[in-house]
Amino acid sequence: MLYRTRVSNELGAGNAQAAKITVKAIIVLVVAKMVIVAMILFFCHRVLGYAFSCKKEIVDRIADMGPLLCLLIIVDGLQAVLSRVTRGSGWQDIGAYVNLGAYYLVGVPVGVVLAFVVHLKGKGLWVRMLTGSTVQAYLLALKTSFTNWEKQASKARERIFDGDI
Repeated sequence: MLYRTRVSNELGAGNAQAAKITVKAIIVLVVAKMVIVAMILFFCHRVLGYAFSCKKEIVDRIADMGPLLCLLIIVDGLQAVLSRVTRGSGWQDIGAYVNLGAYYLVGVPVGVVLAFVVHLKGKGLWVRMLTGSTVQAYLLALKTSFTNWEKQASKARERIFDGDI
């Protein structure tokens, strides 16, 4: 959450370049952290199930879903960062539309088809979350990468001085 505040503070101060650098730095740092966590889980996914149950069936099911969980951790971490950057940049409306579209227009139909038509059951529902997070991260990354930070900084300054906060 600190980086949302940092981006909005830099934009409000008129420091477009600092806001842009902050966004890049937090993306790299958070994704690196998520990759490390995912790697640890990936290498432990065969024994992770024993933390929940001693039954071989449950342990095997968790081991089967482990790689999918690792991928979801990375994508969801990126999506979370980009969502906070979106809010810190004053694009709450864009973030809401992207969230609704990614999860309800793309993720839910994918999950329904995979879980109930293709009969992947729980795995299909996990793929639904991964699909929604991936679509959301992709769309927010596009918005962030094509942002004119100078223009965003001037808009933020206008909101401050016009009292539209």
